[in-house]
Amino acid sequence: MKKSQVVSTMALDVGSKRIGVAVADPSQSYALPIGKIERANLHADVARVMEYVENYGVTDLVVGDPLTLSGERGIAAERIDAFVEALRRVFGGAIHRIDERLTTAQATKAMIAADASRKQRRGAVDMMAAALILETFLTRRRHP
Repeated sequence: MKKSQVVSTMALDVGSKRIGVAVADPSQSYALPIGKIERANLHADVARVMEYVENYGVTDLVVGDPLTLSGERGIAAERIDAFVEALRRVFGGAIHRIDERLTTAQATKAMIAADASRKQRRGAVDMMAAALILETFLTRRRHP
């Protein structure tokens, strides 16, 4: 998929060290992992996200919501709240929150099954987790 192609929906897996990025194909049928952002600070991280938004013509953002295993909001979810609020100040489209419990574990297992090395996994797990978050969102939107 070329940059500047309108895809409309992008997902973020926001971690403490990296942010995984995935976009939906133009038909909104499946998710494509496209990159990762190395975390710096809130202002720089939001600016990098907005570069992806502009390059891909994004109108909807889906952000993983890191609930605890019991489904409650913990410290990680509160950190994401601050990140989402910073995004809302600069992004004019809709921002959706999706429960992301176990997406990183799922992505890691899939990469291990594909025989990816530890180094390869470190670089791709965040993108794969973002794709899983986006797949969940797209499925729910198709089948409410």
